[in-house]
Amino acid sequence: MSDARTPAQIEADIVRRRDQLAETLDEIGVRVHPKTVIGDAKAKVASTVDRTAGRAFVAVNRTVFDVRAQFVREDGAPRLERLVPVAVVVVGLVGLLTLSARRRRG
Repeated sequence: MSDARTPAQIEADIVRRRDQLAETLDEIGVRVHPKTVIGDAKAKVASTVDRTAGRAFVAVNRTVFDVRAQFVREDGAPRLERLVPVAVVVVGLVGLLTLSARRRRG
């Protein structure tokens, strides 16, 4: 058997490869186009922001849940043995800040 190709087969191969090369060059052109590069960068930044915001939300949510668990029982009733001392400290701090502000003015 002969591996020789006809001129028509060679020409068909050339046309096919030229079309493939043109397609590849078009793809490269789209990839390096400024709008594509900017769009890809924007998508990457948006993804990073979404991921960071999601992590922050989870962390804050977990912290709020943990703090709430310190002051509220599982049945939803307040834990007065913990709330009353905290309320006393807060009222004391507000009172001290108020006195300090009045002394500065007066």
